[in-house]
Amino acid sequence: MSASRRFPLPAGFPIVLDEGTSLWSGGRVATGGAPWKVVRPADAARPHLAALHRAGGRGLADPSPVGRAVARLLLDHGLARPVPAPRPGPHGVTVVIPAYGRADELVRCLAAVEGVPVIVVDDASPDPGPLRRVAEAAGARLVRHPVNRGPAAARNTGLRLVETPLAAFVDSDCRPEAGWLDVLVPHFDDPRVAAVAPRVRPDPGDARLLARYETARSALDMGVRPALVRPGGRLGFVPTATLLVRVAAARGLGPGGAFDEELRLGEDVDFVWRLGDLGWNVRYEPGARVAHTSRLHPVDWARRRHEYGTSAADLARRHPGRLAPARPSAWNLAVLGLLARGRPGTAAACAAVAAALLARRLARLPADWSLAAAIVGKGVLADAAALGHALRREWWPAGLLVLAAAPRSRTARAAAAAMLAPIALEWLRERPDVDPVRYAVLRLAEDAAYGSGVTAASARARSAAPLRPDVRFPEGLSAARAGGWARAAARAAVRRARRVSG
Repeated sequence: MSASRRFPLPAGFPIVLDEGTSLWSGGRVATGGAPWKVVRPADAARPHLAALHRAGGRGLADPSPVGRAVARLLLDHGLARPVPAPRPGPHGVTVVIPAYGRADELVRCLAAVEGVPVIVVDDASPDPGPLRRVAEAAGARLVRHPVNRGPAAARNTGLRLVETPLAAFVDSDCRPEAGWLDVLVPHFDDPRVAAVAPRVRPDPGDARLLARYETARSALDMGVRPALVRPGGRLGFVPTATLLVRVAAARGLGPGGAFDEELRLGEDVDFVWRLGDLGWNVRYEPGARVAHTSRLHPVDWARRRHEYGTSAADLARRHPGRLAPARPSAWNLAVLGLLARGRPGTAAACAAVAAALLARRLARLPADWSLAAAIVGKGVLADAAALGHALRREWWPAGLLVLAAAPRSRTARAAAAAMLAPIALEWLRERPDVDPVRYAVLRLAEDAAYGSGVTAASARARSAAPLRPDVRFPEGLSAARAGGWARAAARAAVRRARRVSG
């Protein structure tokens, strides 16, 4: 059964084209999505795409059967995103707060979520008295584990007690801002949405260097752009520091619980990916904001980044192929290698050949050579950035050697540029309250701390999966064949419209 039948959108549900979606040849070809793809919309879908393009950021809610079927597919492929209007409560939400000590943080968290039912799960704090008194004072239900079992188990315990359609997991060091549920809950009007994450940002106002850096680069902050969360997409996961979920979807992940209790770290990534594997959508909505208490002692800060990295081996075992640090094309590697060796002419010729071969594969699409050239150019830049990212993180020992050898080696200088250029562009875009030199040093330290965790976990697991790149060799362009989704969906919608009208 098609997604448009299993998860029909309500007639008044508005969407906009995603910022990463581009239309070519008068709307006869579209690129973008999560993961990125090339699609050929059906003739019946093109008027709806054109109307969405004209609507811009205002959004459009097409009530027709064809329009709703096209919107369903655009949303599911990440080519469009929802823009539901905020809706005031009351909402059918229960807040679940896993806690381990830090009663002072719990006081602030409970004050921020006042007005909805709350379940606090004390994960065997050494001194249970302060948490009990705080929960009682706020009127929250308190459940205590006799032994410490980790945040995944605490969330599962709370979820089993929830009686509302939605549950909000909120860590005790998080404080949602006013109106957060008004922004997040309307996303669940889409029956395919299983979870929506708000934007989590550090507490403002701290003048220390690390605090100012965290304001620009918090590991929990997923940025300013809404997104469909999916492996291979622009946003591959969201943290569960604060996450609103559909209870039925979370409970459907299995009898063992929504969260894998064997994972002490990375359980949020695993949770989001398993939801996606079952056909659910997870979304990121930065219009709802949450304040978070950052770890600002340098040792604690670096240790936490290292701990995040140690989840890679367990996740790679559960989700084979998804933790590859880079997925470069062999053609792009050849282009980048020639550029690094100082042969721009040969590199341009290699890129031209790749574009010509790609144009041949795209010949069935109503697009000229510029589409193939744009895809190749985008791919070269993306693979350069991905390799630079891996040299800073998973391959950090090699990255250090690259930086040390840069003054003496042309190839090392090119690799160093791939490592550092994205940091410079990030600084220019964000304009953080940190000078560029110290920003770059902290960024490199953060990536190396995370990468050291990946290295350590891979060594313990005796697995190179989180460190091994996935090189893509030339093959038939599956993305070009993906245009069938729009044609099939439009045909199904037309048939449905005929049944309704007849």
